[in-house]
Parts: sequence; structure tokens; C-alpha cells
Amino acid sequence: MTDTQKTTATGGCLCGAVRYEITGPLRDVVNCHCGMCQKLHGSFGAHTKALKKNIKITRSDGLAFYKTSDVAERGYCRDCGSSLFWQPFELDATGILAGSLDDTSGLKTMGHIFVGEKAEFVEITDGLPQFKASSDGAFTGDYR
Repeated sequence: MTDTQKTTATGGCLCGAVRYEITGPLRDVVNCHCGMCQKLHGSFGAHTKALKKNIKITRSDGLAFYKTSDVAERGYCRDCGSSLFWQPFELDATGILAGSLDDTSGLKTMGHIFVGEKAEFVEITDGLPQFKASSDGAFTGDYR
């Protein structure tokens, strides 16, 4: 890290076997209601996002990745099971589970994706933008 780059966020898993830091901006949170997020998180995944080049893994003892589709893999801690990342193969940015951040100050929810797949018990009443499937980069800071 150069003197001009400052860590803007840190985070990790529940047990501490995975730690990361981010330099540069974080996108606000998008709630993903896809079927995979339902299986992984019990309802939906609350994801922020950062450019891959701005994410540094500082402790990787428990870090593992699982290929969940032809377009992405998901990073998690194999020791405690914490979900950490949604990492697309072809894009310049990685989704980061907002709950894995040490401090979420300044982040806000900006919308919902894959609401066409959302669980029936989830009601979205916040008035934020909703997309039946992907937002295709429509959100501010949604790096491609």
C-alpha cells in the first residue's frame, strides 16, 4: 500500500481465520434475493462491492472458494462457515457481504436484485429500487 492509499474498511469471518482490508470506495449495499443467496444466508445476501484491485486478504488461514456458477465463485471461511465474497470471474469488482465488515458506518441499502426469486416470507416495503433479476450495473458504484 502506498502512502496515498488508506484502508477504508476492514473485515473478516466470525472466527478470525480470514481477514481483509479495502482501499478505495465501497458501493452501498444491494440486497440479493436470488435462490443461491437464500440457501447461503437464509433469506437474502446484503452485498457491498469494491474493485478487486482494492481488496487485500491479510489473513487467509480459513479462506476457501466454491464455484457456484459459470460466472462466479463464493468466498467463505472453511473453519466457521462465514460467507464473505461473491467473486465474478469476468468483472473487475467483488461483492462483499456487508455483515463481514468490521464497521458499516456510512453504508446504506440502495436496492434489491433478483426479487423474482425472493422467498415468500420476505416483504420488501422500503420503497427502494427493485429488479426482477440483475440490475445490470444500474446502481451507482456498481463496477463492471
